[in-house]
Amino acid sequence: MDANHVEIRHLTNQDMTELRAASEEVYQTGPLLTWTADIVDTLLTKFPEGQICVCVDGKVVGCAFSLIIDYSKFSDDHTYEQIISGFSFDNHDPNGDVLYGIEVFIHPDYRGLRLARRLYDVRKELCENLNLRAIMAGGRMPNYEQHADTLTAKQYIEKVKRKELYDPVLSFQLANGFHVRKLLKGYIPGDVESQEYATLLEWLNIYYTKSVKLINAPKAEVRLGLVQWQMRSMENIEKLFEQMEFFVDAVSDYKSDFILFPELFAAPLMAHYNHLSVTESIRQLAKYTETIRDKFVDFAIAYNINIITGSMPYLIDGKLYNSGFLCRRDGSWEQYDKVHVTPAEKRNWAMTGGSKVEVFDTDCGKIGIMICYDVEFPEYARLLSDQGMNILFVPFLTDTQNGYTRVRHCAMARAIENECYVAIAGAVGNLARVNNMDIQYAQSALFTPSDFSFPTTGIKAEATPNSEMLLIVDVNLDLLKELHTHGSVHTMKDRRHDVYQLSLVNPPKIKK
Repeated sequence: MDANHVEIRHLTNQDMTELRAASEEVYQTGPLLTWTADIVDTLLTKFPEGQICVCVDGKVVGCAFSLIIDYSKFSDDHTYEQIISGFSFDNHDPNGDVLYGIEVFIHPDYRGLRLARRLYDVRKELCENLNLRAIMAGGRMPNYEQHADTLTAKQYIEKVKRKELYDPVLSFQLANGFHVRKLLKGYIPGDVESQEYATLLEWLNIYYTKSVKLINAPKAEVRLGLVQWQMRSMENIEKLFEQMEFFVDAVSDYKSDFILFPELFAAPLMAHYNHLSVTESIRQLAKYTETIRDKFVDFAIAYNINIITGSMPYLIDGKLYNSGFLCRRDGSWEQYDKVHVTPAEKRNWAMTGGSKVEVFDTDCGKIGIMICYDVEFPEYARLLSDQGMNILFVPFLTDTQNGYTRVRHCAMARAIENECYVAIAGAVGNLARVNNMDIQYAQSALFTPSDFSFPTTGIKAEATPNSEMLLIVDVNLDLLKELHTHGSVHTMKDRRHDVYQLSLVNPPKIKK
C-alpha cells in the first residue's frame, strides 16, 4: 500500500467509523472484536491523552490504546479483564506508575509501512512525558497455535527470542525494546490463536524519577569550564589566589556548573624553596594546601559553582599524597587522592598513593575524579562507572607530548568503555627556577562516547595546544541514558560477569 501522508494524533469520537472498520479487518470474530462507539467513548472520557491513532492519507488505519494504572494493585498473574474491568476502565488511575497498553492494531492493507512502530514511539514519548515508570502490556502470541503440538509456550517464546520462529506480536514487541517479564495463562479466555497464553511485556522508562522535584532537581544539561593553566612565576600565595579567582569568575559568568583546575597547578610557589632538595621543596608546598582549599571553598560559595581543585601535595600523618578537593557550591567539600603515583613521583618526591575509589554526589549527578596517571588504569574508571558516574574529571600535568598522548588516548578510551563524558585539564608553558617542573604540555578537552548522538570523533571540544585559555562546554546527561539503553553497542550491559569479575577490596560506604 502506497502512502502520501502519515499522521500520528490523538483519537476522537469522530474517528469511530473508520476505527471500527479497521478493527473488523483485524479481528474477524470473538472477544477481541469489542471496540464499539460506547466503549471507545468511555475510554476517551477516562484518558483521552492515552488514545492514539495513525492516519494514512487522512484515513484512520490503526490505533494504540492505554491506561495509567497503579501496578502495585495487581500481581504479575493478572488477566486482561482485571485491567480493563469490564471495559469500564475504572482501574485508570492518573496517579499510577505504569502506562498499560490495552490495544494496538493496524489495518491489514496498511501493514509494511512500519505504522505500529510509530505508534509505539509515541506511546514511549507519552510514558516519558507523564513520568511513568514503565509501559506494560499482555502480548498475544497469535502464531503459537501452529506450534502448540510440538512446543510448550516457554519453548515457543525462546525460539521467537532467538529469531528461529516469527510471531507477529511478540517479535514486534521484542524489536521495540520490550522484554518478557512473565508467561501468562488465561490472559484472554477464548484467544484460540494464542492458546489463551500471553507474555507480560515491559518497557522501562529510563527517564523516570520517583518523585519530581519542583526545585533543586537534577540537571540534564551541565556546563563545564576547563582551565588550561599557564605556569608562571608568582611572588606569593596572594598572586596565586588572584589567578585562581580570575578563572573562577570568568567561568561563573558563563553560568557553568563545574570548573576543573589542572594537577599541581600551584607549583610556581615552589620557586621559593628551589634551594632545597626536590623531596623537601614539595613538602614545603604542601604547607599551603589547606589554605588553598579554604580559598576554593570561599570561591565556590561566592561564585555559585562546583570547583574541582586539580591537585596539590598534601601531608597526612607524615605521608605525602597527591590530593585535591571537590568544593561544592553549597559550601561542603570532599577530598580525593591520586591512587596510582608515577615512578617519578615515587622516586623524586616519595609520594604515597591513595586508596579510595569512589564517586561524588553533586547537584548535577554523580561524578568521578581521577588524577593524571590514574586514567591509564581502566579498572579504576570501570569501578567508578559501576557506582553511577556520568562525568569523569581528569586534572593532569604532563611535560612532553608523549606523556600527554598517554593521558589523552586513555581518557578517550575511558569515555567509550564506560559510556560517560571525560573532561581533562592540564597546565602549559615553562616554569623557570623550579626543579623537576620546568616544562609542561597540554591540550585540555572534553571526550564523549562514540555513537550517533555524539561527535563522530568522540571529541566534543578541545583547547588550543599549549596556550593558556578556558574551554567552556555543555554535556547532556540524558544522552547517556539513551546510550545505556538504546546505543549501537552496550559496553556496560554486555560484560560477561559469568566469565570475569571486577570488585573493590574495600568498597566505599554507602552515602546517606
